[in-house]
Amino acid sequence: MIRWIIKMLLNGAALLLISKWFTSIYVANFTVALWAILILGVVNTLIRPVLTFFTLPLTILTMGLFWFVINALTFALTAYFIDGFEVGPWPDNIGIVMVAAALMSIFGWLIEMVVGMKKEKR
Repeated sequence: MIRWIIKMLLNGAALLLISKWFTSIYVANFTVALWAILILGVVNTLIRPVLTFFTLPLTILTMGLFWFVINALTFALTAYFIDGFEVGPWPDNIGIVMVAAALMSIFGWLIEMVVGMKKEKR
């Protein structure tokens, strides 16, 4: 449970950092970032598999590059649900949202690598 809370806090901080790097991505405060991370987890759990299934031929055709578009869509959908989290004009901003979503994935992976490690029992 403590690891999960630490991951949430670090992912929220990562989202705030990303919002500082890109002016079109706006996160009002840390509380909004935490809610956004929670909703992003729900969207990634429930909606992303459906999107991935229906766009599988396109993803295969583009050799996996369409994954970035799916990532951006889930990121923008999360922003749609959360007041205080904006991704700018959609779909005009899709390039920036794709980069920001990819960075969020990289940060999440790094956080999982560091915090997700369990101590070995002897």
